[in-house]
Amino acid sequence: MTAEVALRAVIDSDLAVFFEHQRDPQSVAMAAFPSREREAHMAHWRKIMAEPSNTTRTILCDGQVAGNILSWDAADGREVGYWLGREFWGRGIATRALELLLEELRMRPLYAHVVRHNAASRRVLEKCGFVVVGAAGALPEPGAEPIAELILRLD
Repeated sequence: MTAEVALRAVIDSDLAVFFEHQRDPQSVAMAAFPSREREAHMAHWRKIMAEPSNTTRTILCDGQVAGNILSWDAADGREVGYWLGREFWGRGIATRALELLLEELRMRPLYAHVVRHNAASRRVLEKCGFVVVGAAGALPEPGAEPIAELILRLD
């Protein structure tokens, strides 16, 4: 049976689930982005939610909070990103969530950054029409070693 995937606006109670997702060591390794402590995480999400130009959605799988998907203005253009709880990996949920977000966001081009070693996330983006257009070295936090990323674009 195929899971039902839907998007809805982020609500405050989702933030606790997002917090737990970003604490998972395997998820952190795949994203190559350090987890935040609870207070910093909540402050970060409140800032994201307060910015009217951001699109923030909760990913639901069979009615359960599975992750989040966003779009925001960045230096190189409008970007998309997502984070899915590890228990939801490998089921096509991220791909379906991105398809739903792309139906909502009509502007193009859209960009995404993915860590080189995260082949599954790159595949999600490519299934949705994104193509690799470059590479970068991102700094996850000041003083950290650069992380090798690919830049993808959807026209």
